Amino acid sequence: MSNVRPKKHLGQHFLVDQNIALKIVAQLTLPGGVQDVLEIGPGMGVLTQYLLQHPEYRTTVVDIDRESIAYLQQHFPQLGNRIISADFLKTDLSTLFPGKFAIIGNFPYNISSQIFFKVLEHRDVVPEVVCMIQKEVAERIAAPPGSKTYGILSVLLQAFYTIDYKFTVGEKVFNPPPKVKSAVISLVRNQVERLACDEKLFQQVVKLSFGTRRKTLRNSLRSYNLPPEVQALPVFDKRAEQLSVQDFVELTQLIEQNIKQ
Repeated sequence: MSNVRPKKHLGQHFLVDQNIALKIVAQLTLPGGVQDVLEIGPGMGVLTQYLLQHPEYRTTVVDIDRESIAYLQQHFPQLGNRIISADFLKTDLSTLFPGKFAIIGNFPYNISSQIFFKVLEHRDVVPEVVCMIQKEVAERIAAPPGSKTYGILSVLLQAFYTIDYKFTVGEKVFNPPPKVKSAVISLVRNQVERLACDEKLFQQVVKLSFGTRRKTLRNSLRSYNLPPEVQALPVFDKRAEQLSVQDFVELTQLIEQNIKQ
């Protein structure tokens, strides 16, 4: 098998620039002595080949594309049973790794947000993520409070990870070239083990707050039917993009106290 056909329905854009591939792999730091690395969507192994140059890494790859799987089995036999033919989003990661593991990949644009939500679910065992995604999404994730691009993913990921926007990647280094620029970011787990509030409610509050981002929080969160004296607090005059992660934690605590009463 010579090459794998990029498939539009899988959102595949294969990276063909070796220098960028090498640069992406070089961003991995594997904090805390982690050895296991999971590559999502390896395609024809442009990143895989450089991961395998690190004997200290135990590299596993997962791809939903059977054509890619066949290519990888042929060209990277040293991976053996660590070539997983599966949908990452539906994979039980605890069956692949007994302990912590880092994630790397050129993420398919159409499922990048879903991948991040799965990372959040497994944040206790995923200390690091290095990925290439759509530039606009990368900027959103890395955006500080007050920025127009700051949104749901920014808050949820920044609650548990330090985000670092590494570099921008042009369209021409892919086959086929996407219509947008890409970017490489890294996420490194911070020291927050648990938020000081109900985490399901926190997610709900963040999503509702940004659901109508032009409105004040008083309007966005009116479904909670908070008492008038609570709604009169200055925080409810603000819009979602003005709140830091800590502000959202405190807002969630406030809502929690008042919906229990």
